[in-house]
Amino acid sequence: MPKLKTKKAAAKRFSFTATGKVKFKRTNKRHGLGNKSAKRKLKLRAGGYIFSGDVQHVEECLPYGGR
Repeated sequence: MPKLKTKKAAAKRFSFTATGKVKFKRTNKRHGLGNKSAKRKLKLRAGGYIFSGDVQHVEECLPYGGR
């Protein structure tokens, strides 16, 4: 069986916790910040967790990062 390739775009966006949850960072915080409100930028700081239904797809993209 050959090695599986990691989808590098997914590897840059997602990471796994020790319990198998998938973490991500919010988008839209890199440039053009002058026309976003302070409240919006504050909310963009917080990361989040992928919904359980989408975890299987991320695990396919990251064959060696998951459980």
